Amino acid sequence: MSKNIVIVYHSGYGHTRRIAEAVAEGSGGTLLAIDADGNLPGEGWSKLGAADAIIFGSPTYMGNVSWQFKKFADTSSKVWATQGWKDKLAAAFTNSASVAGDKQTTLYALFTLAQQHGMLWAGTGMMPSNAKASTRDDINYLSSFSGLATATPSDASADEMISGDMRTAVLFGKRIRAASERIS
Repeated sequence: MSKNIVIVYHSGYGHTRRIAEAVAEGSGGTLLAIDADGNLPGEGWSKLGAADAIIFGSPTYMGNVSWQFKKFADTSSKVWATQGWKDKLAAAFTNSASVAGDKQTTLYALFTLAQQHGMLWAGTGMMPSNAKASTRDDINYLSSFSGLATATPSDASADEMISGDMRTAVLFGKRIRAASERIS
């Protein structure tokens, strides 16, 4: 059964956009970018209202979501007041330059946003690549379970992102599609 999945995200330098695109590839979802001023395009709120699942994405800046994503989250209080996203499936991803980079704080902020809206949460559902033989090109090398976490070196362009992170993002998208179909 086809599900309407929307990936709403902010990307400051293109890295988070690439992750969003990979998640969309795996999920079959529609991309919805938050602009540099923290706003959605005109039809953005109605697309989110019609979605069966919403995947949130933000870079991790200074241990949290970008201010543009935070503006979007704060504006979503109008939806919260009507419980417009209640019982929709939710998931999230983040990227930062450091392997740790306090990404879990960002994912927790996105989880909290989803819980405030009464949404159902799906994590990665992936085992970590944490053996001695594991490399950065392996699936879920950063070992994140609550949401997708990726890392791009600070001097790498969006075209130079780690292949294992990109493959993990596609699999994460597939996981959200499967979870969405399962709960319908």
